[in-house]
Amino acid sequence: MEIKMANLTKIFISKDKKEVHAVDHVDLTIPSGKLIGLLGPSGCGKSTTLYLIAGLLRQNEGEIFFADEEVSEMPPEKRGIGLVFQNYALYPHMTVRDNILFPLQNMKVPKQEAMERTQEMAALVGLEEMLNRKPKELSGGQQQRVAIARALVKKPRVLLLDEPLSNLDARLRLQTREEIKRIQRETGITTVFVTHDQEEAMSISDEIVVMKDGVIQQMGHPQEVYDAPVNLFVAKFLGNPQINVFEGEIKKGKIIVLNMEIATTDKPDQKIIVGIRPEGFMVDETKKSAFKFEVNLVETIGRDTTLIIDTPSDDETLLDKHSFKVIVDASYRIMSGDLVHFKVKPDKMHLFDLDGELLK
Repeated sequence: MEIKMANLTKIFISKDKKEVHAVDHVDLTIPSGKLIGLLGPSGCGKSTTLYLIAGLLRQNEGEIFFADEEVSEMPPEKRGIGLVFQNYALYPHMTVRDNILFPLQNMKVPKQEAMERTQEMAALVGLEEMLNRKPKELSGGQQQRVAIARALVKKPRVLLLDEPLSNLDARLRLQTREEIKRIQRETGITTVFVTHDQEEAMSISDEIVVMKDGVIQQMGHPQEVYDAPVNLFVAKFLGNPQINVFEGEIKKGKIIVLNMEIATTDKPDQKIIVGIRPEGFMVDETKKSAFKFEVNLVETIGRDTTLIIDTPSDDETLLDKHSFKVIVDASYRIMSGDLVHFKVKPDKMHLFDLDGELLK
């Protein structure tokens, strides 16, 4: 089922009596049957957007539609949503079966049907052998699956997940996010997944929505957003290691960074910001490239080698920090102290104006 938000706005009043636009005139359509990741730093408005969809918060302006039905003024229990919180919110004195069954009892679903649906949901999340256990007997990932099963057993129109993996360790996060994607695909339910973890969002989402200060910055397929960020904020937020950001200039058709030519362009002469992904550098084995640096530190993990390169401490052309990272194939035997020549891959280089907007 499609979810549509039109001019959606939520305003809070701060302690000093100022208006804070947590969600600022958002227009967003979430396609039916897709898993959409709402992504951004703390305070960007992603959880507030989720709570507006759920009906836990009331918008100041705008409308929310589930398919063709406006639900803006509808209470949460009437919207047909399944909501999974960060802290699972399981009843500790109940078994897994009773936790999943509980919402059906509140809905007064006939006992036989309720038991069948509970068994079905337990099988879907892989917990059919654990129905008689209490939450304390389960791992964090298993508890999260119980919470998902409890949300799905009501047959909701929409599944909403608020930072569902943040309490898990790295291994369980990986396993559980794979389970969430599998469950979403098997049920076909429209799902909104809130997270600040870019790797998490990019790995399981059909599309991601990047937010900042209550405003949508960009929406699209995760790889497309990574490869073609619309502004410097999106470019810096996505990617690990983070994109390298330099002050630069265009001069007579040449892109100049650190007083070295790295590429050519048909853009007019101007001061610019240049973003280069760590994997956007190629080792120039001919050593003809003028873009050359002494390597400060080498970190090799698996197939990739990360080179950490310092710039002079008084060099202000590298924004944010005085070193940058380059990822190359581990087959290159590069050592600390080596002088390495690089070329830059055009598709991994992004040009922005001084306000951080994509250079037109």
